[in-house]
Amino acid sequence: MTHTDLFYEKGKLEVCTLINEPTNKFTKLGSYIYGIISFHDGKIRVPGRITDRMATCNEAVDFSTLEGRGVVPRFRRRYSVDKSDVIPTISLAFTFADEYYPHQEYVIAKPKKEYDSPGIVGYGVYTSRFRIKEGNIERSVPFIDEDSITAAVEAGKLALIHSRVNSALVGKIYVGSESNPYAVKPIASKVAQVLKLGEEEDDMQSVDAVDTEFACKAATSVFKDATALVEYSKSNIKYAMVIGSDNSQAAPRDCPGGELDLFVGYGAAAFLFGKNDVIAEVEGWYSCTSDTPDFWRRDGEPHPMHGGRYTGDPAYFKHVRKSAKKLMERLKLQVGDIDYFVAHQPNVQFPVRIAKELGFREEQYTPMLKVAKFGNTYSGASLVGLAAVLDVAKPDDRILVASYGSGAGSDAYSLVTTSQIMDKRKNQKLTVKYQAENPFLEYVDYTTYRRLKIGM
Repeated sequence: MTHTDLFYEKGKLEVCTLINEPTNKFTKLGSYIYGIISFHDGKIRVPGRITDRMATCNEAVDFSTLEGRGVVPRFRRRYSVDKSDVIPTISLAFTFADEYYPHQEYVIAKPKKEYDSPGIVGYGVYTSRFRIKEGNIERSVPFIDEDSITAAVEAGKLALIHSRVNSALVGKIYVGSESNPYAVKPIASKVAQVLKLGEEEDDMQSVDAVDTEFACKAATSVFKDATALVEYSKSNIKYAMVIGSDNSQAAPRDCPGGELDLFVGYGAAAFLFGKNDVIAEVEGWYSCTSDTPDFWRRDGEPHPMHGGRYTGDPAYFKHVRKSAKKLMERLKLQVGDIDYFVAHQPNVQFPVRIAKELGFREEQYTPMLKVAKFGNTYSGASLVGLAAVLDVAKPDDRILVASYGSGAGSDAYSLVTTSQIMDKRKNQKLTVKYQAENPFLEYVDYTTYRRLKIGM
């Protein structure tokens, strides 16, 4: 027997059928397509489910249009279980490689240059192909077999592909989320094992994995920790991964707290930190915190509550303003020294207002505005904005990031891009723009949106 990892491979759907009457654990999927997937020119064949398709039992499926097409392995929930059970996950779910999620080869490259200062060496963003559109706002919706864990895995996978870093060299992973499907059990341990972070031995990974929680800044709060770890020689950690992932929660609109349902989205962003082949050096940071209860979810409650207008001036604006201004003072920076500004995006109005208040021009803050395309992805919101900026930034551009997390606090970072940002961009297919404007997006109505948000 030989162990073979197919997670980064491209397969082919050889033959398939439509399952019209799923057994009990699969009923939430409705009808679905199941088939045989081949890899390595047919030397390996595995059974698998085609996911991300809204099939119905009355649908006439032309299997000849599906069979023979390339597919990409996806990490998803396997089937439905009771709330007291462990959630089963599997990578034997597939999507077509010529649609929303193209195949990208994972090529490990030998480092070309070591930098004096640590920084970002790669990143990845993942959002679902399903969207709900209301007015001028679109929001990403998870498919029924997706959650914050599966999004974190996909974003981490894309970050490794973009960075070309050997996953075995990643010694630390943080996953920030406020929508972990478990009250007690980390997301990070699952991500670490699926992505094979650290050296693998006896079904264990030699990596430190931990979850973080601070509302929407659960991930940005540990950017500084990841930077410090890869800088400290005695840590023996060459690379550290930080992921912000959320299936953003909100009550239905006819319930208390339902106003949040106008903006919540779904997705994840992952950033890899190190000192080799850096694309954006960390120039400095500043954090501030206060006990401002503007947004909360009590233990055991399914949906969060918020303080209405209280969430604006005494919460979001106060903290973002403080962190951004203090960091600029520390680094002796003026608004004109900064090429791009990125803020947390709970809605369309807040990031625009704070950017203008701080003196930034439209061309400095417009590239980060993605909430109208993906919704508020909570722990991933400011990270998606940062990724959107990195997608278009040129060498020697300075980026100021000012995140926000309710409860409350803000982290500000100054990043300066390097020449290697252009080199790594060549192999990046699944950019933020690609996911925002993809021709294979599928729009759903409000009833379907609520059903998908609940999931399996």
